[in-house]
Amino acid sequence: MDLFEYQARDLFEAYGVPVLQGAIADTPEQAEAAAAKIGGTVVVKAQVKTGGRGKAGGVKVAHSPQEAREKAEQILGLDIKGHVVKRVMIAQGASIDKEYYFSVLLDRSNRTFLSLCSVEGGVEIEQLAVERPEALAKIPISAVSGIDKAKAVEIARAAKFDESLVDKVADVFVKLYQVFEKEDATLVEVNPLVLTTEGDIVALDGKVTLDENAEFRHEREAMERDSLDPLEAKAKELDLNYVKLDGQVGIIGNGAGLVMSTLDVVAYAGENHGNVKPANFLDIGGGASAEVMAAGLDVILNDPQVKSVFVNVFGGITACDAVANGIVGALNTLGDRASKPLVVRLDGNNVEEGRKILADFNHPLVSLADTMDGGADAAAELANR
Repeated sequence: MDLFEYQARDLFEAYGVPVLQGAIADTPEQAEAAAAKIGGTVVVKAQVKTGGRGKAGGVKVAHSPQEAREKAEQILGLDIKGHVVKRVMIAQGASIDKEYYFSVLLDRSNRTFLSLCSVEGGVEIEQLAVERPEALAKIPISAVSGIDKAKAVEIARAAKFDESLVDKVADVFVKLYQVFEKEDATLVEVNPLVLTTEGDIVALDGKVTLDENAEFRHEREAMERDSLDPLEAKAKELDLNYVKLDGQVGIIGNGAGLVMSTLDVVAYAGENHGNVKPANFLDIGGGASAEVMAAGLDVILNDPQVKSVFVNVFGGITACDAVANGIVGALNTLGDRASKPLVVRLDGNNVEEGRKILADFNHPLVSLADTMDGGADAAAELANR
């Protein structure tokens, strides 16, 4: 789960990471009041979980409470890369001397943690890593020993901080690692970490990603989260592994790997049929009962973008005849709500029995495909009609 910037700021403050004053506002009036309370120059920052806010007009400097109100009016409701701004943070202004970059993250490929650090902050770190990799220090972090003062000093020196600043930034690195470790994060990033003209090190902007698998260890029920898409919310209530996409071909499969492969095959087939694309990820897992299949189809068929559905199942623990009976039961359950063509590809355990059940059912919306590629092509063609 990605945090909003204001949530990351509050988390940093709780662990003693130096931050500036900040307050959230949902209306221009609240923004004006927050700016008056903070005093002086403030920055009005859109609270959306995407980068490029500044370039999109989502970050503006205000020199008075009235100006903060005006800037908030301009930012609230702004669409930034598909994210509509519903809240802003009023942040205390800072007199910046230099900008740096620091992060600690889960390095899945090497099965360890990794710290990235550079004395060139405030830029796209991905761009810096490609164009000037020597400017980005990459230090593996042991999950056992973490970042203590000695490791933090090593990181600072590898990133080529001035020796006069090494001790000061190292203290901040240790505290940021405490956030990473104790909050069960997979990413803690500060860009920029700044040196102010007064000589202070301050985390000016933070990005934190929490591991949702560790939710049971924390009390976060009151934490603001992104509103789910209505279909995703419905799928969550039905305990389905569903993610909405922007295409026209609904996808149902059993097993995440098979579903991911199906997305690729449908996208490829769609290039020959009006460039249609997959409309969702939906993994029904091993239990393709009539109830589970009906729930999955109900969610997908309620997506107005969906024009056809591709059911791609490999019978293993759950045999193909059980899957076929699930489809029959689902269509009987849905009745008139099932109004879009279904292409079904079955393979694996009891495949002939499964295909016979669907053939005998002879539903006008259902067609069978012998192969995954053939099924994807047929579904894409139907979606393009």
